[in-house]
Amino acid sequence: MKINRNDDCWCGSGKKYKKCHMSFDEKYEEMKRQGHMMLPRTVVKNEEQIKGIKESAKINTEVLDLISEKIHEGMSTEEINTLVHEYTVSKGAIPAPLNYGGFPKSLCTSINEEVCHGIPDSKIKLKSGDIINTDVSTILNGYFSDASRMFMIGEVSEEAKRLVEVSRECLIKGIEAVKPWGFFGDIGAAVQEHAEKNGFSVVRDFGGHGLGIQFHEDPFVAHVGEKGTGPVIMPGMVFTIEPMINQGGYEVFVDADNDWTAITEDYSLSAQWEHTLLVTEDGIEILTY
Repeated sequence: MKINRNDDCWCGSGKKYKKCHMSFDEKYEEMKRQGHMMLPRTVVKNEEQIKGIKESAKINTEVLDLISEKIHEGMSTEEINTLVHEYTVSKGAIPAPLNYGGFPKSLCTSINEEVCHGIPDSKIKLKSGDIINTDVSTILNGYFSDASRMFMIGEVSEEAKRLVEVSRECLIKGIEAVKPWGFFGDIGAAVQEHAEKNGFSVVRDFGGHGLGIQFHEDPFVAHVGEKGTGPVIMPGMVFTIEPMINQGGYEVFVDADNDWTAITEDYSLSAQWEHTLLVTEDGIEILTY
């Protein structure tokens, strides 16, 4: 159905179409005519939704800051879970992983060869030489945010340090590739090039994702790819970039004992960093750290 200039915008902002997404739609239709892959407009967030996501993201970052202050050798991953859960709830928010698809804890703690979705446990204690990813996701007033950080415990090997550093550089390279009206393939190409140039591999089985109104939304954000390919990146989109970089091969398997934790097939080390991004009219805004 055709929207007139003075009708309410389709995004739900309450603004007139001509003052909101009319110019967006003109660009959208132009890209579509050129044969580019266009996602449905429903992936675009309005101002109210973006405000809510940002408020959620603020708490999510505070949670990761708290982990940064408290994490130490000898700490159990269940203690990290307790920290995250209690702080999140104290802020009137909800840990998004808890009970999501049956996941039993309030964050993911993935150590060494664990790629993602490690489950906190009182029996698992951090020891010198470990590298650990803490993946935190928050719901506040129905809005979602998501980010993760790597930590190095005690005396870590030089190769483990390099993996952690390069994985963070891969995140930065992926973020730098995001341009309004650019392509998701640009993100994957940037991450893959940097990882492989440094002798590491990029996990294919998992990737980033849209979020905000739900925990996981379209699109899937691959961390391998070719420039100029894939769906078009549109202003108003919110999604994560979260490359998982392996020391060895990129293949993974899921632990049969818990049906959650992904592990490198060759048991080599894996590292990951994650941010949530908002695409703006002229660039990006990083919402979580």
